[in-house]
Amino acid sequence: MSLEIHFLLSLILLVLSSFNSQLASAQCLKEQKDLLLQLRNNLTYNSSLSIKLVSWDERTDCCSWRGVHCDSAGRAINLDLSSESISGNLDDSSSLFRLQFLQRLSLAENSFGYAQLPRGFGMLNKLVYLNLSETGFAGQIPAEFSRISRLVTLDLSTFSPGFMLSLKLENPNLKMLVGNLARLRELRLDGVDIAAAGDDWCQALSSALPDLQVLSLSSCNLSGPLDSSLAKLQSLSLIKLDGNTFSAPFPEFFAGFANLTVLSVGSCNLLGEAPQLIFQIPTLQTIDLSNNRELGGSLPEFPENGSLKSLELSYTNFSGNLPDSIGNLKMLSSLNLFGCNFSGPIPSSISDLPELVSIDLSVNHFTGSLPSFTLSRTLSSIRLRDNKLMGKIPLEWEGFKNLTVLDLSDNSLGGDLPAFLFSLPSLGSLVLANNQFSGQISELESVSPSPLGQLDLGGNNFEGHIPQFVFKITGLFSLSLAFNKFTGTVELVKFVDLKNLDSLDLSYNNLSVGTRGSDSAFSLLPQFNSLMLSSCKLQKFPFLKNQSKLNMLDLSVNQITGDIPKWLWELHDGYLPYVNLSHNHFTGLQEPYQFQAHQYLDLHSNLLTGGIPLPPRSAVFVDFSSNKFNSSLPDDIGNHLSSAMYFNIANNNIIGDIPLSICNGSLLEVLDLSDNSLRSSIPSCLIERSRSLVVLDLHGNKLSGNIPNTFPGDCNLETLDLSYNQLEGQVPKSLVNCRKLKVLNLGHNRIGSTFPCKLDKLSDMRVLVLHFNRFSGQISCPDTNYSWPNLQIIDLSSNNFSGALPPKLFSSLSAMMVDDDNTDSKLDNLHFQSGAFKVYYQDKVTMSYKGTQMILEKVLTILTSIDLSSNNFQGSIPETVGDLISLYFLNFSNNDLTGQIPASVGNLKKLEALDLSSNKLTGEMPDQITSLTFLSFLNLSYNQLVGRIPGGRQIQTFTESSFEGNKGLCGFPLNRTCNENGASALPQLAVEEKQLYSKKEIYTSLGVGFLVGLAVIFGPLWLSKRWRTCYNKYVDKLILRIFHKKKINWEKT
Repeated sequence: MSLEIHFLLSLILLVLSSFNSQLASAQCLKEQKDLLLQLRNNLTYNSSLSIKLVSWDERTDCCSWRGVHCDSAGRAINLDLSSESISGNLDDSSSLFRLQFLQRLSLAENSFGYAQLPRGFGMLNKLVYLNLSETGFAGQIPAEFSRISRLVTLDLSTFSPGFMLSLKLENPNLKMLVGNLARLRELRLDGVDIAAAGDDWCQALSSALPDLQVLSLSSCNLSGPLDSSLAKLQSLSLIKLDGNTFSAPFPEFFAGFANLTVLSVGSCNLLGEAPQLIFQIPTLQTIDLSNNRELGGSLPEFPENGSLKSLELSYTNFSGNLPDSIGNLKMLSSLNLFGCNFSGPIPSSISDLPELVSIDLSVNHFTGSLPSFTLSRTLSSIRLRDNKLMGKIPLEWEGFKNLTVLDLSDNSLGGDLPAFLFSLPSLGSLVLANNQFSGQISELESVSPSPLGQLDLGGNNFEGHIPQFVFKITGLFSLSLAFNKFTGTVELVKFVDLKNLDSLDLSYNNLSVGTRGSDSAFSLLPQFNSLMLSSCKLQKFPFLKNQSKLNMLDLSVNQITGDIPKWLWELHDGYLPYVNLSHNHFTGLQEPYQFQAHQYLDLHSNLLTGGIPLPPRSAVFVDFSSNKFNSSLPDDIGNHLSSAMYFNIANNNIIGDIPLSICNGSLLEVLDLSDNSLRSSIPSCLIERSRSLVVLDLHGNKLSGNIPNTFPGDCNLETLDLSYNQLEGQVPKSLVNCRKLKVLNLGHNRIGSTFPCKLDKLSDMRVLVLHFNRFSGQISCPDTNYSWPNLQIIDLSSNNFSGALPPKLFSSLSAMMVDDDNTDSKLDNLHFQSGAFKVYYQDKVTMSYKGTQMILEKVLTILTSIDLSSNNFQGSIPETVGDLISLYFLNFSNNDLTGQIPASVGNLKKLEALDLSSNKLTGEMPDQITSLTFLSFLNLSYNQLVGRIPGGRQIQTFTESSFEGNKGLCGFPLNRTCNENGASALPQLAVEEKQLYSKKEIYTSLGVGFLVGLAVIFGPLWLSKRWRTCYNKYVDKLILRIFHKKKINWEKT
């Protein structure tokens, strides 16, 4: 009891002492007042924003002034001038540095305009607390700071971008600065350029500051690895090292800091795995490992009643399941796992976190249903986008009174849209795009004032009319209903009451958007930043002449006719970056017109005639393709492409030469001049431009001469299509410099010489088409390994190649040996996509069968084909062909191949078209051919095959034409029975007569030749449900989504 009384008396004395001290502090020394007034009068500050300095009255005691505290002798010991809008006039002569009794000084959050940090601070040797954070000082930190040996807290940090690394520690360096500051408990130098290696700065701190508790060195240009000497600082409770580049493994000794409450090492390029023990430090409240993309690990089992309040792992490589024990973190208020690799269900225990305010699990692989968050009634932000979540939105969410952001986009959620979402009193952003929500959105009987500003329901299956209450949410600034099944007619003027509406997207529904109304009515529309009305059955160009803020306009895929109005190009004072008017019926550009500051200009697939327009010089993306322009290219057109990354004028009637100025487009990634009537030769400078060009498509012109041999050593081409021209000569040797080349199409030219064996160095090649040229000789390359592991289409048909088929060629085609049913590869089509503008080019391939060429506008990455037909190949078919288990099309027809059909052909389970006709193949048909259950086209006609045609349901679907011309074959479907030995039992007169025909006569006599060609290319699409699904439905939707997201992503940037 005596101890308790003693403690109570001591506490009373302490309070009285403090009270007396406060009374005594009112007696300010004149010397101190004069120094403070002199300081105030010399400083430059904004009196309208000042609270402290502006209130100093020389008629009153200075110890009562705001920001000033005195000791019992009337001497200023604490001075706080933070956030006083001070902007200058503090140097070594300042009276501040004569306030010798100062113990605490703060000038934080002022702006001294990059002035040199005064040395005079070193004169204040009684300071225990110095805060100069966010003051805007610059240059070297003076050595005099190391004389303030009593310092307990030193804060020189800055986080403002303008002040980043404006202070530096070079001479003195960090070791010299802290060498005499042994009493430091708190060191904050964020944003100071220390530029020290890991062992230097770690050892400097551990040797000089044994009692350090707070270490904050974010963005100090520190490097790693972190030295283990730092582990000596066992008193550390806060470690902040964000924004340095350690490029080293996560320091495991961090888990040994028993008093640690805050660990923040985001954006440090940490590697390896973080130890689970780091999350189990009992005192830890905040951990931030974000933006370390090479840092992995998994979450541990969390102990009960953990102290963790904030867990930030976004943009790391953490994986595994979210443990059920996360429900033990009863203090957790913020959980951010954005952009990791977590999987599995979201544990139901996460609903038991009463303090949870913000959760972001976006861009992971979480599955299962949404948590109920039963106890998390203070939630203000739920972000779960881009996962694999299913089910419905829980009804328990109706009670979220504080919820401001809900983003569940890019999942597989379904069901009806709960009406209560529109009644949540704080919800400002509702994003449910790209899910499977369906049904009609119910009308609300009464609509109370809603804080909703963003509503995104795009990419679902909503149907029916747009509910009327949407037009009453007057605070909406962004509304997207695109890619649904909404029906009915919506007049554009119906949006006039949504005065704040900045972005509107109604694209790709079954809506008819009307443009009825007077010009004055349209002038009352909100001032849009983005207006997206693609595929809205527009009949007339809406009157938008009064839109002064428009940045993005999409009226594509409509039925608008007539001229494009000239006032369009003058909107927003000529600054209209994004314009898409493609897929309409425009016939002209209203004169006089002048393109302005447009960066994305898409007019393709209209009926525009006349001369090709000169693109705006600011354009990054220009597409004038599929119109009826019929002029030559202007000589200076390239001078208008100085900013362009994509330029497409394909499928017009452009004539004349390719102007040399087009080589001035130094940023071009995609240049498509295909399907015109361009003549003369290919400019050599254009080939040299392949340093930047990724796609060069000159297909379908009348270009002649040789392909220039000027491909640079740093060639960047991925697609080169020169097919359907009149080019001659050889394949240029310098083409091997294009190591990234994926698609090479030189078909239908007059190129001669031998097989270009050097192309085997192009290991990224996926499509090689040389058909209908004048190549000759063997395709075996003795000194090469045919290094084409990615080749999926090879077409050498209709040349003069001869010799044996090299087995090594087929054994090198690794991409055709992978069973795509057993891989995780995503269905896609060959394309190029790049750049902030999401430049997109879709590769196409012309495939030739029986003299019929069909253009595949979309080439699926799973499509595999080999066509060596109409050459002079000899010898047998290599057994290694049977290794190509993912092959879909195989055509060796019209050669001089001999020997038997290899039994290994039965391994080609994916094969849908097989043509070995018009060769000299002998022997019996292998029984294994009956296992080709996907085969929809088969032609073995006009060989020397014998024996019984194997049975089997698939073989029996083919007609006599698939087997005719083989005198020794018998059995169904031929009208020729087999004897007991399986040989033909009928006379051979008809066969002998057929042998009198030449190959030319045979193909002339085939009345179904054209249909056969169609069947080979499109037969699988007609007969195979698998190909119809993959090729028609999926890819069409894929392309629409890609272009739609391209617009959205551009808008966000």
